[in-house]
Amino acid sequence: MKVLVVYYSLYGHIHRMAAAVAEGVREVPGAEAVLRRVPETLPPEIVAKMGASEAQKSMAQVPVCTVEELAAADAIIFGAPTRFGNMCGQMRQFLDATGGLWAQGKLVGKAGSVFTSSGTQHGGQESTILSFHITLLHHGMVIVGLPYTYQGQTTVAEMAGCSPYGASTIAGGDGSRQPSEIELAGARYQGRHVATIAAKLAK
Repeated sequence: MKVLVVYYSLYGHIHRMAAAVAEGVREVPGAEAVLRRVPETLPPEIVAKMGASEAQKSMAQVPVCTVEELAAADAIIFGAPTRFGNMCGQMRQFLDATGGLWAQGKLVGKAGSVFTSSGTQHGGQESTILSFHITLLHHGMVIVGLPYTYQGQTTVAEMAGCSPYGASTIAGGDGSRQPSEIELAGARYQGRHVATIAAKLAK
């Protein structure tokens, strides 16, 4: 059973969350986690001016996803940072190229899930995931979130991401805050949960 983890990450926060999601997937017997990133649409000089060149280099070993790989997966977990309460343009452009899959119903019945990041605690994490779900529903996917059985999302002891819609992390206004253990644990839980649901759907 193949679970595809498809993401976009500029500064590496979503990249770290994706790795944790993949760890959770691999905890389910028979589940294979495949990491893929969507193509960068920003010119290299703009990425450099944004101070993201080194982060981009560290993620270069992850292959770029093709649309065809979505159809071959049993489940797909998408990761995208928040841009004004919605997914980033790179992910939107990638998804806009899936019309052929939609026309053939290639993603119907597959488990689909989303995780995200934002610069601030109230930076649109939930609206990003919920608006992302619209695309997955148009493809006929079965939406899987992050249930409250992951109790880390109920903490009030510290500032943390994660919600019943999916795992998330807070990057900080300057991007200096890295995913916390609560957020990484939420990502692992989500990966394991999606893989478990996908195994049931496969039967």
